[in-house]
Amino acid sequence: MARRQVVIGTLGVQLDSGTGPARWEKWRPTVSLGQHEHWQLDRLDLLLDERRYSKLADVVAEDLQHASPQTELRRHDLYLADPWDFEGVYAALHDFLRDYPFNPDEEDYFVHITTGTHVSQICWFLLTESRHFPGKLLQTSPPRGQGGGDPGTFAVIDLDLSRYDLIAQRFAQQTLADRDLLKGGIATRNAAFNRMIEQIEVVATRSRAPMLLMGPTGAGKSQLAKRVFELKQQKHQLPGRFVEVNCATLRGDGAMSTLFGHVKGAYTGAMGDRPGLLRSAHQGLLFLDEVGELGLDEQAMLLRALEEKRFLPVGSDKEVESDFQLIAGTNRDLLQAVGAGRFREDLLARLNLWTYQLPGLAGRREDIEPNLDFELERWQREQRQRVSFNREARARYLAFAASPNARWSGNFRDLGASVQRLATLANAGRIQVEQVDEEITRLLRQWRQTGEPSRLQELLGDEAVEALDRFDRIQLEDVMGVCARAKSMSQAGRELFAVSRAQKSSTNDADRIRKYLARFGLTWENVRSD
Repeated sequence: MARRQVVIGTLGVQLDSGTGPARWEKWRPTVSLGQHEHWQLDRLDLLLDERRYSKLADVVAEDLQHASPQTELRRHDLYLADPWDFEGVYAALHDFLRDYPFNPDEEDYFVHITTGTHVSQICWFLLTESRHFPGKLLQTSPPRGQGGGDPGTFAVIDLDLSRYDLIAQRFAQQTLADRDLLKGGIATRNAAFNRMIEQIEVVATRSRAPMLLMGPTGAGKSQLAKRVFELKQQKHQLPGRFVEVNCATLRGDGAMSTLFGHVKGAYTGAMGDRPGLLRSAHQGLLFLDEVGELGLDEQAMLLRALEEKRFLPVGSDKEVESDFQLIAGTNRDLLQAVGAGRFREDLLARLNLWTYQLPGLAGRREDIEPNLDFELERWQREQRQRVSFNREARARYLAFAASPNARWSGNFRDLGASVQRLATLANAGRIQVEQVDEEITRLLRQWRQTGEPSRLQELLGDEAVEALDRFDRIQLEDVMGVCARAKSMSQAGRELFAVSRAQKSSTNDADRIRKYLARFGLTWENVRSD
């Protein structure tokens, strides 16, 4: 038994109109539904406002019966106070579908989207895509030339997106491109960081609420804020500028003026009006780095500007407006600052809707290698010179960089500066082992001077480390790095003794590691512990 074809459609107040014999020379979309030779319309559920358009509906019903005698017509009185009010139209159509006696086992359903306002067409699309309407869209089109009773053409649109693999792939590719932009094109391997970037990409494209980026100095807060701005600009969401300020540099009376502007004569030295950074960021993005350094008065003004989009410049009695998106950055514990009375609790509540903790480089050791390549490529672009590591030098640098000895207290800034030094000193465009050893010594000295002891110092003490030959220290740091990354002593042994173990019939890598570490008073357990 053939399935019945059922169409739900809205009476076209303009397109379906017409009186007298001449109306048959005009293309009328609702009547045309019954005029196609190779498509049978079994039932039409016609939605209309009976109080206003019943006479037009009578004509359309009579003509449809003439064109397709087998078609059953059901009229449904649907009153819309405003056909262009999205919420009202959606609610009315949703309620109609809720009470409709669908019988999908015996009937196929189509919704005719050619008639009705654009608002109703959008609502039908949403209701069909969300499966509130268990059918497909039906689009009819007029013939190229009017006259002759030509029914025109029709097309069925199935919104089952699983049938549109290419469309789905394009959306997926764009999403990946957006996330790649937020990561600066770096192939991040840290799973937690990737999950965070995925959420930031969603939030950045759907919301203009403030974000709070937390993390140590050099963790990349400023770079991420710029990339969020670039992403939103690509999507035409922020036509304004990116404005950045480090709040730690704002002091005294100048802080208010820098942020909120001033009028001429507001204070001694105010020779003219100053717009301030908040007004400069109108319709753009304002990044306040180290927001925890703001004074309480500035915090109060910032809160009002966020909530009301209005504030008073210094010395003015007339408010100004600025509609900006805020991203705040901090390396402080703002909850602790609230407890100490140094940060406003209400401002933190306003900033704390989307909060992200950016890990330092030491917390993303698996990302050191792709970031090393990124920094080297950046140096090459800027200097227009090709530089690369030789194999042994690269392996030694990465082993040290991923080891517990590498503190990376300056995070990505330390790594960038390190690569810049290595590339600058490279002979004939090749970074050799000797340069890597010198750079490791330089980094260890730098971290000692800033009060950041290396892992080796923590375990052996300064005197014991100073007593080691440079050869022994570098080798020991390399072994410790491998042990720290490995999941077991066997895995560490396979990496450390890859050549010599292949030449023996039996090996005991774990015992060799234990004996080597014991020479320096170390054990596998304390090398592995954080």
